[in-house]
Amino acid sequence: MEKLISSGKDFHCCATCQHFKAEKTTGGMNYFCSRLGYETKPTYKFNCWSPKDQIIKLMQKRTEG
Repeated sequence: MEKLISSGKDFHCCATCQHFKAEKTTGGMNYFCSRLGYETKPTYKFNCWSPKDQIIKLMQKRTEG
């Protein structure tokens, strides 16, 4: 798992986290972290990152290949 996490540096950002929520409004897009409870941006990075299942699969492919 450690190897997988270290390979996550290419994927690590809010947009790939399972807690990232995007909401379209009349004023544009709003991005929110459901874990931290505040607004964020897709490219921000926090230490509490929990990758989505599809991102974990991509990281596994990259470490195997």
